[in-house]
Amino acid sequence: MSADGEEDLPAFVALHGAALRASGVPARYWESLCRKLRGEVFDAGDYFGIMQVEEVDEEEEGDEEMEEELKKKPNPGNEPCFKVIVTNENGLQASNPNSIFLIDHAWTYRVEHARQQLLHVPGLLHRMTNLMGIDFHGEIPDEGSIEQVLQEMWKYNQTYQLSQGTAEEKVPVWYIMDEFGSRIQHSDQPSFATAPLFYMPQQIAYTVLWPLRDLETGDEVTRDYAYGETDRLIRKCVLLPWVPSEVLDVNCFTPEPSDEHYQAILAENKEKLPMAINPPVYDKDKVFKVFTDIQQVLNNLTHPRFVFTDNEGEADILYNFSHFKDYRKLSEERPEVMLNQFPCENLLTVKDCLASISRRAGGPDGPRWLPRTFNLQTELPQFISYFQQRDRRGEDNHWICKPWNLARSLDTHITNSLNNIIRHRESSPKVVCKYIENPVLFHREDVGMVKFDIRYVVLLRSIKPLKLYIYDVFWLRFSNRAFSLDDLDDYEKHFTVMNYAPGVALKQVHCEEFIPLFEKQYPEYPWTTVQADIFKAFAELFQAASAKPAPLGICDYPSSRAIYAIDLMLKWDTSRDGKRIMQPQILEVNFNPDCDRACKYHPTFFNDVFSTLFLDETDGCHVTCIV
Repeated sequence: MSADGEEDLPAFVALHGAALRASGVPARYWESLCRKLRGEVFDAGDYFGIMQVEEVDEEEEGDEEMEEELKKKPNPGNEPCFKVIVTNENGLQASNPNSIFLIDHAWTYRVEHARQQLLHVPGLLHRMTNLMGIDFHGEIPDEGSIEQVLQEMWKYNQTYQLSQGTAEEKVPVWYIMDEFGSRIQHSDQPSFATAPLFYMPQQIAYTVLWPLRDLETGDEVTRDYAYGETDRLIRKCVLLPWVPSEVLDVNCFTPEPSDEHYQAILAENKEKLPMAINPPVYDKDKVFKVFTDIQQVLNNLTHPRFVFTDNEGEADILYNFSHFKDYRKLSEERPEVMLNQFPCENLLTVKDCLASISRRAGGPDGPRWLPRTFNLQTELPQFISYFQQRDRRGEDNHWICKPWNLARSLDTHITNSLNNIIRHRESSPKVVCKYIENPVLFHREDVGMVKFDIRYVVLLRSIKPLKLYIYDVFWLRFSNRAFSLDDLDDYEKHFTVMNYAPGVALKQVHCEEFIPLFEKQYPEYPWTTVQADIFKAFAELFQAASAKPAPLGICDYPSSRAIYAIDLMLKWDTSRDGKRIMQPQILEVNFNPDCDRACKYHPTFFNDVFSTLFLDETDGCHVTCIV
């Protein structure tokens, strides 16, 4: 390396060292990697070649076992099978500091944009069909070819995530390596390792390839598609997109996780549980000082018994937007200070925890009011077994993949492709929930029968005794296109969250208008009955969440209060006595929900909330106690 280059190395390591260490790229290659990235040196062609492997002619072979083996190859079907081999006459030495190579990315995308890009980016569909061995001879993109690429791409794509930026910018990015990178096959004993690297100066991601041992001319270049997985069953599951197999022998029951699971979550959240305190007693005319960073509260709380303070130290009530962590210190130093959060409330608001604690109410399959949910990090084999059993029985297999902890439907995907779901596990921690294939729909004059969801605000006054109120007004969100079980990537057909999507119309109907319209469309289902079932589901959820002591349940801290927004849908189901019923389906529980619409249409909203939670006065407050 030139003297100039040597000076560059510390700067390169300062920017990329952490990523290189995390990916296990040996330090001996860093200098050469720095040089190749700076000069955009793609010299893999000097060392490797792509070889097409001829399939054995079935007629000659006539051996059924051989045929079965062929079907299990990484590139099943008619598509040609390729290998990458070392072509350099001197082979390749792992100890040589130059034995590291850059692989370019042919296509980088976010899943929700994939179809549009295949339609509109010139040459992209052509390149992808070629790379994946899909027949495509036309000039104009056709739906059939696009659909095939969207199915097949889960065998080819890789993923990374940006660590900085807005929630939208942190949504995982998927990419497909160029023809050379995409032809590298899987092996349980790989000869090479690969890792994505985001090169800061150019703001471009590459894949880096380096040898794990010395190779001779003619040796195959392979990598481990399940890199890092050591458990045999998990490896089998992760490799399913390339090596199809059945895991029907795995029991698909998902009992509630162990106590240690919850202890680990508490430690990871860095939450310190409070000491036991006596419930504070206040003068009945006391005016409370409120410290808050929530603009909606500052703008709308006008109740005479609450005043705002900028001094956190003198506040009687802390009403914060961000998560409070050190309850222990607060309980020791200022036990009389009330706050708008409960220790361990993430058991409700984080989707994998919500599914775990709900099993207390409904056994291993979960309660009827929660869609069947699997944690992809810890319950992958059970999920695959369940999926394959449903497949065998010819049952609907549409699922929705959701990140544990992102709101607004970000990085949320609906699919009936098992490969797609298995691969989504690599991007960020996710749950997979049964997609509601038979939702109760609402007739919109302008569109037809659309999906809708309902948001209720619930007020949790205390855990012991459990005291739960519902705000009497609920909010509705509607899809913008008529529902059908196709076009799974059509956001406006399958999702209802429109107020954050740019340029998308938001249909608003007030709950008082909605009820008569709903009852006209479904005369046999009076809203009072439907709502009673919804409230029963909420009560069961909070009973399950408070049934065990923290950190296995929400902590009983007498100075805590909270409001949550619960989003739900209704689905058609059959009761135990064979009647057609509307079954509530809880979708998620939101901490510190956006109350903009609440304040706009109901100016007393925060007065009602504060009066109920902090004064125990509910008269004239538009709330109903359900527990």
